[in-house]
Amino acid sequence: MRLSKNLEYLKPSETLAISHAAQQRRSAGEDVVDLSAGEPDFDTPRIAAEAGIRSIQQGKTHYPPNQGLLDLRAAAARHFSLLSGGRPVNADHIVVSSGAKQSLFNTCFVLFGSGDKVLVPAPYWVSYPQMLRFARAEPVIVPGAPEWSMKVSVEDLERERDSLTRGLLFSSPCNPTGAVYTRAELKAIAEWAHKHEIWMISDEIYRRIHYGPGPAPSVLDLPDELLERVVMISGVSKAYAMTGWRIGLALAPGPVAKAMAGLQSHTTSGAAQASQWAAVAAFGDDRIEQDVDRMVEAFRGRRDLVEAYFRKEMAGVEFVDPVGAFYFFFRVDHLFGQEITTAAGFCERLINREGVALVPGDAFGDTRWVRLSYAASEEELNRALERIARCMRSL
Repeated sequence: MRLSKNLEYLKPSETLAISHAAQQRRSAGEDVVDLSAGEPDFDTPRIAAEAGIRSIQQGKTHYPPNQGLLDLRAAAARHFSLLSGGRPVNADHIVVSSGAKQSLFNTCFVLFGSGDKVLVPAPYWVSYPQMLRFARAEPVIVPGAPEWSMKVSVEDLERERDSLTRGLLFSSPCNPTGAVYTRAELKAIAEWAHKHEIWMISDEIYRRIHYGPGPAPSVLDLPDELLERVVMISGVSKAYAMTGWRIGLALAPGPVAKAMAGLQSHTTSGAAQASQWAAVAAFGDDRIEQDVDRMVEAFRGRRDLVEAYFRKEMAGVEFVDPVGAFYFFFRVDHLFGQEITTAAGFCERLINREGVALVPGDAFGDTRWVRLSYAASEEELNRALERIARCMRSL
């Protein structure tokens, strides 16, 4: 069967594939601890869930506005404004999509095309290069520095820039490392991008899950003159435990937002009404902030548990100190030899011999590292950590 050349570069999502495989093993009765998933293990806050249910009961089940409900865009604009010191945010510049993944895809498809190069700091979220290739653009991978929590500097970006460079796509807090760019670092990168007329796409879906004071630094904390070519991606999936509701948002300059809405009108159209009304409550009901705070504190405790175990039982294993998100990124290339030669090989051995599912760094552009998600109970984390340590000792 001959398929379209559009799929020439298509690779299924490794993170979803590993999570699915772990679920199948558990369904078959195997003792598997799955720490591969990139979603909170908490329930959606009751107030948001009830808002979604209420919208269905009220008959709000017809086609929604393509760009998103005005109520949701206004609630999101207010929310973003409050997180960044009260700066004005225009609700008309927000596009609501069926998940932040679609928001990212829309952005890449609208901004880039054949012959364009887009810088992607590595390790990167698994779908970034795929989305850029679907848009016919070329992802240019920029390795991060281990001594700088795998982040990139202006110097790193400038080394890879040439006359065809049109964009920069990255996340902060970062998936898969949990690293967070400081405001000064973001400002330096934004100034560099502005100087060279490069589009800066900042994926801030994990912004609220931050272990420093307040939310993580954002491009919205920067001066207006640096935001002329900036698109910020957000949503409700991570901080509000609403992954399955599929609501993402893009905040972009007016012409870009209009183009994304036009593109969306010919693909998915507007996101589901019930999900949007649930998101209105998530962004707009201040009582939900208590649920967010509780989740972040729980993640902080789990992060501390994992870090303490590695320092005590796996001393010498290099890892990124996570300041946000809910991932722990550690290095395994010191274990390479005849038996295993990549992080994928380590993860395969780990699940086959010890029953722990992690995601190899191969999926994120670096074969030396492994991602552990601590969006799991402390009991599961302790069981998994003991097994990981045993697997390492065997090598």
